[in-house]
Amino acid sequence: MWGSPSGLRTRFPAGPAGSKPAAGRNARPTITMFEFFFKYPHSVYTRGQFALLGAWPKWVLVLLVLAAAAGLAWLIRSRLKEAAPMVRGWRSWVIWGVQTLLAALLLVLLWQPSITVAELKPQQNIIAVLVDDSRSMAISENGSTRETQAVKALENGTLASLNRSFQTRLYRLDASAARVDSLKNLEPNASSTRIGDSLKQLTQETSDLPIGAVVLLSDGDDNGGGIEADVINALRARHIPVHTVGFGRERAEHDVELDDVAIAPRAMADSRLAAVVTLHQRGYAGSSVNLTVRDVSTPQPKLLASRTIRLAKDANLQTETLMFNSGGAGAKTLQISAVPLAGEENSANNTLTRIVNVGSQPRRILYIEGEPRWEYKFIRQAEEDDRMVQIVSMVRTSPNKIYRQGIADPKELADGFPSRAEDLFVYDGLMIGSVEAGYFTPNQQELIHDFVDRRGGGLLLLGGQFALADGGWNASKLTDLLPTVLPTEAGTFHREADPRNGLTHATAELAAAGVDSTVTRLVDDPAANADKWKKLPYLMDYENPGTPKPGASVLADMITPEGRKLPLLVTEHFGHGRTAIMATGGSWRWQMSSPLGDTAHDLFWQQLLRWVVADTPGRVTASMPAQVLLDNGSVTLNAEVRDQQYNPAPDAKVEAHILGPSGVSAQVEMSAVPDNPGQFQANWSAPNTGAYLTEVTAQRGGKELGRDVLTFERMDGVAENFHTEQNRDLLERLAAQTGGQYWKPADLNKLAASVPYSEAGVTVRETRDLWDLPLVFLVLLLLRFSEWWLRRKWGIV
Repeated sequence: MWGSPSGLRTRFPAGPAGSKPAAGRNARPTITMFEFFFKYPHSVYTRGQFALLGAWPKWVLVLLVLAAAAGLAWLIRSRLKEAAPMVRGWRSWVIWGVQTLLAALLLVLLWQPSITVAELKPQQNIIAVLVDDSRSMAISENGSTRETQAVKALENGTLASLNRSFQTRLYRLDASAARVDSLKNLEPNASSTRIGDSLKQLTQETSDLPIGAVVLLSDGDDNGGGIEADVINALRARHIPVHTVGFGRERAEHDVELDDVAIAPRAMADSRLAAVVTLHQRGYAGSSVNLTVRDVSTPQPKLLASRTIRLAKDANLQTETLMFNSGGAGAKTLQISAVPLAGEENSANNTLTRIVNVGSQPRRILYIEGEPRWEYKFIRQAEEDDRMVQIVSMVRTSPNKIYRQGIADPKELADGFPSRAEDLFVYDGLMIGSVEAGYFTPNQQELIHDFVDRRGGGLLLLGGQFALADGGWNASKLTDLLPTVLPTEAGTFHREADPRNGLTHATAELAAAGVDSTVTRLVDDPAANADKWKKLPYLMDYENPGTPKPGASVLADMITPEGRKLPLLVTEHFGHGRTAIMATGGSWRWQMSSPLGDTAHDLFWQQLLRWVVADTPGRVTASMPAQVLLDNGSVTLNAEVRDQQYNPAPDAKVEAHILGPSGVSAQVEMSAVPDNPGQFQANWSAPNTGAYLTEVTAQRGGKELGRDVLTFERMDGVAENFHTEQNRDLLERLAAQTGGQYWKPADLNKLAASVPYSEAGVTVRETRDLWDLPLVFLVLLLLRFSEWWLRRKWGIV
């Protein structure tokens, strides 16, 4: 328990140990204009309660004000006949209004207006002074670092003023809060700033101490994802106001910063990937900057992609896409960078790191074709050079005969299209050519639906004389998973003759959604790619695929001989999987009629079929919110586990085996997530910086259901390089939500006068008179002068 004030002084030193008062420490705070007119600091009025101390009840005051107003109105009205014509109208009522205000103010003063406010008892409360000592506070501005400016602001009278009335405790703030004996012990080199965590720690460690207020000196560069509601609630519960003091420029003058990079966390070997880069800049509008993607997972970093872009307007977010090849199998650490420009203030925020797990397991596609045709032959030829995609095909050569290719076993597809889930679900993708819907039994159609929705496989439908609407697919059980609403009429398939005979034809062109798609990128440069699509040879045939559904994406269009634009390639995500329509069976002409060595046809089909199977999951799929952990090793591992039928397996035993740097090894049991069958989760903390390998295994009844591997990396000291401008919005919200105030360093000499008015710690309620405010006498004089001036102006003085 707390003792006498003298005991408090012994327990909590009044200032830094062994320090002497610096020049200016005993200077009295400057009287602000607000205090000159209102007598007390602004905080008195924001935290106090107004009251009338007069002995008579308030209703008497209201009655007297109304009586005065009525009496003055009667007096003026009775004299209107004798008054000059000029003041018989609205001017007389202006005089009445001024006189009524004057009378009302005098009556209110007789009721002794006052304000009651809670005030901290001198020398019985602690003021916690937290100084941010993270790396961003070492940024030099106006000839000194932010940390130096903060220390100077405290030493220039602020700390001494607080010490005269309170006990003060100094803390450094970075990833946590820690006491320091002197401002000299601050070193701005910490790798992260977690304001919310530090304030939460402070409230817990001082739960039995009378903390009167917290003073936080920071640039607001918080790396903890913001200040959570429980921290604010803990401060509010103890009525502790947080006064924030902001340091650093609120906007950079010359800087390019990467805000985010989106890359698929998984990829097949030798796949084309897209890095979607979001960035902003200040001071370089209209300039050009080079964006690069490098693989730094090997001793010799490898440049994967490079592209020069033109920067948008200052502070505007812009998004750019870079395409690159994923390379061979393994975990890839990628650095995406903007090459620094001349005069950049901070080049450390030009690079972001992402991790991609590149798999080596080949994917299998079941291709069903209803008739022998050129499209079938050229698609298979295109995939012969792709070691990651294997096509298992069955072609109907006669009503009761099929021809199989690419089978792994003589029994595979011996009975035709699979009729059981365990037979169909071994494939990762499904491609249906010129085959009527009636070829599949209702049970098989249901299996196809489950293959996409439950299994998570990809489905691609091609155009043809027996396909889509002409094949009755608009009346099948699969209409809901198709990316378009198929036409209701027949005759949607058209076969074109050779244009050399003077006949017209259908051509392809890139759609807006296909500009940044890895499926339709035939050439790395976006403009050249769009031009390449326009120059592709004509399509031998085409089919109207109908109207794209709201969630679908049209990647390519076709122009019919009549000049009508129809979707050519439409994609959509459905359930756990994805579906697509390629509304032609004549893309083989892109190969036959192109110059020798042109790879457009083969590249397109390789990329499209990789899209079909790339995201098809196994029975165990591991994931985590972010594979790069910045400054904090806390990680949440997630796993989705399904059985042989790809139904959720909530009763599985799931474990994560983790290997990390410096011999780190852990085995973590994952728990089922309530109300989410088949979902499992575990929390773990990576103790060291570096890369970690995690293998998640699932078993049920002693049999293994499956396993999955992912990698992640902990990197410390990176987040401090980003968003280095002062986060004034965060500091202002923190102060407002806790009853404190945001201060500029130049106004810090007024802080000591505002801090005492708080309901935290040991307080006493004080009543302050308001009748003698300088503003009151000024208003009285102004009202009396206004009446005299108006009378003189209107000639009735």
